[in-house]
Amino acid sequence: MDALLKAEGMNTGYDQLQILWDAALEVKAGERVVVLGSNGAGKTTLLKSLVGLLPLWSGTVEFDGQPVHRLRIDGRVRRGMAYMSEVGIIADLSVEDNLRIGGYFSSREKLKSKMEAMFEEFPILKERRQEAAASLSGGQRKMLAAARALMGDPKLLIMDEPSAGLSPLLVTEILNLVKSLEGRNIAFLIAEQNIKFLEVATRVYVLDSGRMIFNGTVDELQRNDAIRRAYFGVDAV
Repeated sequence: MDALLKAEGMNTGYDQLQILWDAALEVKAGERVVVLGSNGAGKTTLLKSLVGLLPLWSGTVEFDGQPVHRLRIDGRVRRGMAYMSEVGIIADLSVEDNLRIGGYFSSREKLKSKMEAMFEEFPILKERRQEAAASLSGGQRKMLAAARALMGDPKLLIMDEPSAGLSPLLVTEILNLVKSLEGRNIAFLIAEQNIKFLEVATRVYVLDSGRMIFNGTVDELQRNDAIRRAYFGVDAV
């Protein structure tokens, strides 16, 4: 199967500080790929480079068979990429307006039907549709961020640290959300330091100091004692 997303030789950073060093990855249609790494490993920089929030110094990004590394963010979104940042919402806007922004490129009819579908998927958002997103709990904000990203019917949902700031119980809710979307032909690329997300991974990358040091299945990661102990401080995943 051809890769839906394929990135090679990614080098970039901020001003003169290089963060990514020849990073490469791929995600096939329907895959759930997790990029594991500690704080400061370069995960957010990697994702921002893929969606166009940060320009590459060198390297290529292909999506659905076409080069996109020179496209603006909106061009990548139109092709089926969606990005859920660590914050993921506009706090001052209502729940409904956040969803409208997520479906910005949709027709009026499709926007309406997608919004109703999100309210069916996330009933708590329907109850609070006119309230400011800032009034939501941490878990509800993550739900809104996910729903907002899904409003655009993405082929690939890129999630940056979806567990950030959440209790273990709410992390389980996010994992259940990812599992519930299986079978909808949505691929996931999830950057995380929480190894609980291996539960949903079909394949794993490990990013360390801006370099990819592992690419394989969860089983292969479990058998790699050096990586497991050095980067996650556990004896079993």
